[in-house]
Amino acid sequence: MPRDPLIGLVGKPSSGKSTTLNRFTTIDPQRAIGYLQISCACARHGVSDRCKPNYGACVQGKRSVPIELLDVAGLVPGAHEGKGLGNKFLDDLRHADALVHVVDVSGTTDAEGKATRGYDPSQDIVWLRSEIVRWIEGNLMEKWGSIKRRHVAIKANPVDTLQNQFSGYGSTSQTVARTLDHLKLKEPLEHWSPETISSVVDAFTDEKFPTVFALNKIDHPDADKNISRIAKMQDPQSIVLCSAISEVFLRKLAKQGFVRYVEGSEFVDTREDLLEMGEADGGGLKELDEKLKTRIENLKDMVLYRFGSTGVVQVLSRAAELLGLVPVFPVRNIHGFGSGAGSNFVFRDCVLVKKGTTVRDCARKVMGDAPLAYVEGAEGVRVSEDEIVEVGKNDVSCRIGSTLSRANVRDTGLVLQGRSMTTEVAQFLTTSLRCGPAEDHETSWRHASHYIGSYVDHNSMVQNNVLAYFGGLIVLLYRIDNRLNVFS
Repeated sequence: MPRDPLIGLVGKPSSGKSTTLNRFTTIDPQRAIGYLQISCACARHGVSDRCKPNYGACVQGKRSVPIELLDVAGLVPGAHEGKGLGNKFLDDLRHADALVHVVDVSGTTDAEGKATRGYDPSQDIVWLRSEIVRWIEGNLMEKWGSIKRRHVAIKANPVDTLQNQFSGYGSTSQTVARTLDHLKLKEPLEHWSPETISSVVDAFTDEKFPTVFALNKIDHPDADKNISRIAKMQDPQSIVLCSAISEVFLRKLAKQGFVRYVEGSEFVDTREDLLEMGEADGGGLKELDEKLKTRIENLKDMVLYRFGSTGVVQVLSRAAELLGLVPVFPVRNIHGFGSGAGSNFVFRDCVLVKKGTTVRDCARKVMGDAPLAYVEGAEGVRVSEDEIVEVGKNDVSCRIGSTLSRANVRDTGLVLQGRSMTTEVAQFLTTSLRCGPAEDHETSWRHASHYIGSYVDHNSMVQNNVLAYFGGLIVLLYRIDNRLNVFS
C-alpha cells in the first residue's frame, strides 16, 4: 500500500532543528506530526459550516492536514565515512521524500555546531549536500563493474538498471526516468565515464531529495548578510525565512492564555489590544508583565512585521509544494460530500498523495487492498487505473471487487428473503464501512470483508456468486479534489 509522505528535518547541532521539530506534536524521539495548511474543499462548495475533520482542523476554509516529520540525526562533515552518527544519519535519510535543511543564518555556530563568530552558513548547505551525493556515489561505484556486466548481459535499459541500485534510497522507476530525462545522456550506460556517473548521482539527489532551506534565527543582527549570500546561491523558491524559537514562544503564550495567536499569522493580540478593539474583558486573556510585553513587542518588530510570520508553517507548505502533494478527500456521497449515513458533516478525511500517484495507488491508499474492478469519472466515463492524479482531474468513483459487469451480475437472478442479493450485501457493506475517527480505512475494509464472509457462511446458496455481486454493484466513492489551488 502506498505510504504517507515523510519529510525529513536535517541540520547541524545548534542550528535550531530540534526547536523546529518540537514546535510540532512529537510522537516519539525522532518522529513528529506537523500540520500542513491547505485550502479545504468545503470553502469552494460552500459547506464550511459543516466541515469537521477527523484529524487536524478547518478554520474558515483553511485546513490543517497531518503530515509526518522525521528528525534526521548525526549530521556532521564526514558523515558518509561514518563520522558522528553518519551511518544512522544516512539510513534515516533514505526514508524521506523531501528534506527541510534548517540553517543557522546567525553565523554563530561552526560546521559542527560549536560556538563561534562570523561563520558562513552557506557552507553548511554545500557540505550537507556533498555528504549525500558522496554516500550514494560511493555505494554505486563500489559495484559499478558488476552492474555494467549484468546490464550488458541481460540487455537491460538504464532505468531498470539504476532503479535496482537506487531502490534502497526509496526511489521509484519514475524518479530514475526523470533523472535521465533531465540529463539527456546519449552514450550507453556501459560506456559512462566517472564524470557522467557523478552527474547522474547529482541529478538523482536533486530528484529524490527536493530540499527546502529553512533559514533560521532571522532576528539575529548578522542574519541579513548571510541570507543575502545564500539567496544568490539557491533557488529563491526553495528558501523560507523563519524563527523557530519565536513560533514556540508564541504558541506557548497562546496555550497559557496570555495572547491570541493563529499559527502562520503575522498578528499577535494581547489583552490590551483586544480591549482597545472593543472586546469585552479583553477576550478573556491574562495580563502580561512588563518583561513579557517588551519581549512580544521586540518579536513583532524583528520578526512578524518585518517578515510577515515566523515562517515555520510556511516551511511545511513549501516542502509540500516541492513534492507536488495533492489533497484527496474520501467521501461516502460524491454529491453531498458526506462520510457516512446519519452524519451531517462533510469532508471528514483528507489524505495527501505524492506527484506521480496513479488512480490505482490512490484507491489503494483509501481502500487498502480491496480488489478494484474499475474506475469512472463523475459523468460515468471510464478512467484508466494508471492515470496520474494531477491538479485539474475530475472526481472519480471506484467500484470494488471482481470485474464482472453490472449486467452479468443482474442476470444471475438470485433473490434472498424477498430482496435481491445485491441489496442485502450493500446494506452490510454500508454499515461496515462507516469509519470512525480512530479507525483507518484499511481496518474498516477488514471489518467489511469479515462481515461479508460471515454473511456468505450463513447463506451458502450465494457463496459462489458473492464476488460477482460484490464487484459489480457495491460502490465506494472517493473524491479527488484536485481543482483546489492548494498552495496559494
